[in-house]
Amino acid sequence: MSIGIPQIRAFIAVSDTASFSAAAAQLGISQSAVSHAIASLERATGRQVLIRGNPVRPTLLGERLLVHARMVMASMTSMEDLAHHHDSGLRGNLVLAAPPTVCHGLLPGLLDRWRVEFPGISISLFEGDDDEVTGWLTGASADLAVVVDPAGTPPGAVLLAEDRFHAVLRTDHPLAESGAVDVTDLEDDPFLLSLGGCERHIQELQRSSGARLNAVHRVRQLGTLFAMVRAGIGVSIVPGLAAGMEGPDLVLVPLVQRISRELILTGPRNRPWHPATGALLASVEQQRAA
Repeated sequence: MSIGIPQIRAFIAVSDTASFSAAAAQLGISQSAVSHAIASLERATGRQVLIRGNPVRPTLLGERLLVHARMVMASMTSMEDLAHHHDSGLRGNLVLAAPPTVCHGLLPGLLDRWRVEFPGISISLFEGDDDEVTGWLTGASADLAVVVDPAGTPPGAVLLAEDRFHAVLRTDHPLAESGAVDVTDLEDDPFLLSLGGCERHIQELQRSSGARLNAVHRVRQLGTLFAMVRAGIGVSIVPGLAAGMEGPDLVLVPLVQRISRELILTGPRNRPWHPATGALLASVEQQRAA
C-alpha cells in the first residue's frame, strides 16, 4: 500500500496540533476522515506512527517520518504555487524563521516592503534561537530563514545585515555615557552570558581582547537578561539589533572591539526553494545594491 498526500497532510496536522479534533478543524474535514487517514498511513508503514493520548504525539518512527512528510508537503506546495505563478504572478504562503533580535530590528520594515511589492505572498514568522531557526529550515517547517554566521551559503542567499555587538549597562554605570566600551573594562563586573547564539561571539571577544569576563549567570531570554541588568545583578553583551528591547534605565554602548555577526537570508540547502523565496531574496539584494 502506498502513502498518499491525504495521509501525509493528516499526519502533519495531528502532529502539529497534538489532537485529532484540532487537526480535523485545521484541515476542514471530519475527525473520522483524519482517523481513517492515520490508520491508512499506519497500515502502509506496518507500524504505529502516533501515540494516542492527551496530547497525541509521534512515536519514534513517527518523528523520523515527520521530517520527510514536511519536505513532501513543502515540495507539493511549491509545485502548486509554481503552476499557479505561470499564469497569475507570484503567490504562496511562506514561513520565515529568524532570531528574536532580527525579528525586532529588521523584519518589521522588510515584511512591510514585501507586503507592498509581493501582494500575492503571505508570510508567517517563526521566532527562535539560532539552532531552532536552522532546524526549522532543514526540517521543512520554514521556507526561508535568517541564519547567523553560516558555514557557507547556498546560491541565491543574501547578506541581510552585519550586526555589531554592544555592552548592556545600567544608566548609572560609570561607563554608561562612554562613546565605546573596551571589553577589558567589564572584567570587574559580574557578567551575564546571553545564550541562544551569542556565546561564540563573546568567546571570540575574550580571545581577541584578553579579557576575563566573570560569567555568574547564563541567560537564554533577552527579557530576563535585561531585567537582571536593570536589577544590578551584572552587565552583559548583546547584538546591536537588541536596541529598543532593553527598556528603561538601561543603555547599549558600542564595544571598542568591533566584532559583529553576519545575518544571512537564505532558503534551504536540502531541497528546492519555493518559487517565491528566490524572488524575495532577489528583492533584498536589489535593495542593498541601490
